Amino acid sequence: MAAESAAFTPLTLPVLPLDDEVVLPGMVVPLDLSDAEVRAAVEAAQAAARSEPGKPRVLLVPRIDGTHAATGVLGTVEQVGRLADGDPGALIRGRGRVRIGAGTTGPGAALWVEGTRVDETVPDPLPGQVVELVKEYKALATAWLRKRGAWQVVDRVQAIDDVSALADNSGYSPFLSTEQKVELLETTDPVARLKLATQQLRDHLAEQDVAETIAKDVQEGVDKQQREFLLRRQLEAVRKELREINGEQEGEESDDYRARVEAADLPEKVREAALKEVDKLERSSDQSPEGSWIRTWLDTVLEMPWNERTEDAYDIRGAQSVLDAEHAGLEDVKERITEYLAVRKRRGDRGLGVVGGRRGGAVLALVGPPGVGKTSLGESVAHAMGRKFVRVALGGVRDEAEIRGHRRTYVGALPGRIVRAIKEAGSMNPVVLLDEIDKVGSDFRGDPAAALLEVLDPAQNHTFRDHYLEVELDLSDVVFLATANVLEAIPEALLDRMELVRLDGYTEDEKVVIARDHLLPRQLERAGLDADEVTVDEGALRKLAGEYTREAGVRTLERSIARLLRKVAAQHELGERELPFTVTDADLRGLIGRPHHVPESAQDPAERRTAVPGVATGLAVTGAGGDVLYVEASLADPETGAAGLTLTGQLGDVMKESAQIALSFLRSHGAELELPVGDLKDRGVHIHFPAGAVPKDGPSAGVTMTTALASLLSGRLVRTDVAMTGEVSLTGRVLPIGGVKQKLLAAHRAGITTVIIPKRNKPDLDDVPAQVLDKLDVHAVTDVRQVLELALAPATSGAQPEVPVAA
Repeated sequence: MAAESAAFTPLTLPVLPLDDEVVLPGMVVPLDLSDAEVRAAVEAAQAAARSEPGKPRVLLVPRIDGTHAATGVLGTVEQVGRLADGDPGALIRGRGRVRIGAGTTGPGAALWVEGTRVDETVPDPLPGQVVELVKEYKALATAWLRKRGAWQVVDRVQAIDDVSALADNSGYSPFLSTEQKVELLETTDPVARLKLATQQLRDHLAEQDVAETIAKDVQEGVDKQQREFLLRRQLEAVRKELREINGEQEGEESDDYRARVEAADLPEKVREAALKEVDKLERSSDQSPEGSWIRTWLDTVLEMPWNERTEDAYDIRGAQSVLDAEHAGLEDVKERITEYLAVRKRRGDRGLGVVGGRRGGAVLALVGPPGVGKTSLGESVAHAMGRKFVRVALGGVRDEAEIRGHRRTYVGALPGRIVRAIKEAGSMNPVVLLDEIDKVGSDFRGDPAAALLEVLDPAQNHTFRDHYLEVELDLSDVVFLATANVLEAIPEALLDRMELVRLDGYTEDEKVVIARDHLLPRQLERAGLDADEVTVDEGALRKLAGEYTREAGVRTLERSIARLLRKVAAQHELGERELPFTVTDADLRGLIGRPHHVPESAQDPAERRTAVPGVATGLAVTGAGGDVLYVEASLADPETGAAGLTLTGQLGDVMKESAQIALSFLRSHGAELELPVGDLKDRGVHIHFPAGAVPKDGPSAGVTMTTALASLLSGRLVRTDVAMTGEVSLTGRVLPIGGVKQKLLAAHRAGITTVIIPKRNKPDLDDVPAQVLDKLDVHAVTDVRQVLELALAPATSGAQPEVPVAA
């Protein structure tokens, strides 16, 4: 108990303030006595020591921003003398922590306070956790000291076993801030203080490791750049000396390119251009952007198949068999390909493969409505000829550079689509399909259709120049197939360079064959069905083609077959239908609903459009092929006083003029035709073309409008089974028109049995399939009087004609 009382006996000590510094127990520090407060505290301690045994004692108190800490350190003045710089100083050793109490009086000018020693005892023996903490701190301190090269201090730290002394030893650490040292000073529990010191030391080592890693990376980067710069300068000097000695032109990076150009099988002019670019590459520096452009250009040139060609398959019969197997119908284009192969074979046999620098390529324009197989035909042509096939989509292209390429001075410059197609094919004689050539547009970036003039001109394309390559590219051996839906949308100059092949659509028999041999097997596979599980008989296919679809192509027909098979597959999975199953025409309504296109002739006579006078059936050509066009005419009530001609249905100028001509002809020849033309003087005439949202134009509806007006005036109905086409003149002559094949196919699809055409279009009937002509009664006429005689039904005897009146 006496020892404990002595340990906690109050102490009266002079205060020695330390500005922004902290001294922990166990530390020995020199202090400069030139500071008045330090000198006053030391002198007061010396004066008090004269009357007490032992060395002079002071209280070392940290002072931060003028504020003293609550805990100080009891220090003894070990020695008073002079410091290394000659100034007076004192050597003071920290003994233990003191909790500061109230101020008091004492000798000298120093501030005296009362304090109490802090108990810092540690249990003995130490717990295992504390022992591990001591080991960790010593290991961290040793690692830090070794990095600083303080080997003599390592042994002293390792020799400290007291937990409190070991924690206070961190007071020597220069990396600790004043706040961190004050925190250590005010932590009275030795174990907690050692944990705090360990954490501070661990954080410092982690920060030091990160800083060293960053510094190392930066230094390595700088060293690498310096080394690379030095080596490149040395390499330049060595190569310069070699050029002077050997008198040769040696490039830096171009050695590989020069070897590749010399080893490549290039045309002579292309080789010269490539070697010039290699010379430029040798003279350019590594930092110059021109070097990158040259390397990209050389890579493109070296990847082009300049002398690679595929051998054509000159098995004419075999090629014809391939075309027949992959496409039904389309005899015109098949004959053209067969002719091309036959001529190529004969030219090759006679050594005429190249005549005047030009090879025997071909440029065909496949024009027809959507869905007739124009795009897929290109792949079949390549297959039949044994050539590579490349498709180039031109729909919506508005930039001329897409065809001819960009100039190399532009960032990201690329060759045009034609060059890229040749590169992709890997040969100089592929079949290139220019898809949707009628959809090419033009704007401020140029006209791509104009850029195609050189590509598709057989007299020029053997020296085609792409803006990017700037060397001649021989396209004379390429077979170009251009597809389009609307012939009028192709520029005339471009169309003049192509051989036109029309694909006017399929007959119903051809659609059945295509559906049976091509569409049905493909859709069975996509529906996950086998051919022996679901069978569609020919009657169902014919009804699908005739009543569920009405189109020139077969896309909608294929969708209908796909819908039919999906319905069967779904019913089988639901347990509603057993497989195998054969689909007949009677099953169609239950599977996919009612037919959408019932022929006019199959409807009830009272519901037909031509059931009233003044309605005639015409034939027209649209972007989707041929179609049936109805013309309606009516007379206004004389009491309204609305005389004149009214036309509706989005008609073009040519069609409006045809209506004026038809009306003028009837007015001038009404008596001859026994028509009451007096009604035309005071009553307004209204001619309407249904489907008013669809624009219409052209002269071929002239006879149809004349017939509708004649029917209106005479009260005689127009025969339901009759459709007509032809331009009419003021004298009643029926003039020739275009699209006869498409119009007759449309009439056949609509169930028409009698068709009236101009006599001068009679030679065009040779293009119409024989199975269509066999089902049509075609009349070739020269005068509109013949049209009226054929088209108008006989007048009902004793009945007055009922003339429709416009509201």
